[in-house]
Amino acid sequence: MSNRNKIAERRKSPLHTPSDIGPQRVKEISGALNALLADVFTLYLKTKNFHWHMSGPHFRDYHLLLDEHADQIFAMTDDIAERVRKIGGTTIRSIGHISRLRRIADNDAEFVDSGDMLGELREDEKGLVLKMQAVHGLCDDSGDVPRPAFLKTGLIRRSAVSGSCLKHHAPDLQKNAEVNPGRAGCNCRQGTPGHSRHPLSQRHRLSTSL
Repeated sequence: MSNRNKIAERRKSPLHTPSDIGPQRVKEISGALNALLADVFTLYLKTKNFHWHMSGPHFRDYHLLLDEHADQIFAMTDDIAERVRKIGGTTIRSIGHISRLRRIADNDAEFVDSGDMLGELREDEKGLVLKMQAVHGLCDDSGDVPRPAFLKTGLIRRSAVSGSCLKHHAPDLQKNAEVNPGRAGCNCRQGTPGHSRHPLSQRHRLSTSL
């Protein structure tokens, strides 16, 4: 081993985490989880972008809906990154790192209609769930048992519920805005997944807790 390689190994040694998973599998799982993490960060920022640039007659409802949705998306990030570290990998270090790994596209348009915002986020959520399922399968095949359980009971359920709720809201709020301008509140039924009925003044709650 050359001196350069020895120095590189010594620099990495404090980050080494013992793992029962083989080095190649650690690399594969870490890569998949880091790509997922980059997508989650990208979806978080897109959701905040739409939250900040929301407009229209039902501004308040959508503004609050996306604000809480963004908070719940961001809450995923720590669990994903810490799982990478726990199995012996390293995770995302910078915005540049995210940009190299992400698969969700930005939306830098000057203006986006509120309905188009929710529709785009819904499609991004669907894609994210598919990626989560792929990571779940990879971890399961590799014997990384805690990770599939985490994905199955946490991330997949949470994103699936959020996507369903975004789909449910767009026509509902639009209808309320037309029937009763200025008081367009959520009209979800009590049984809508991940939602509770609430007056206009309350914050929207997108999903159940993990």
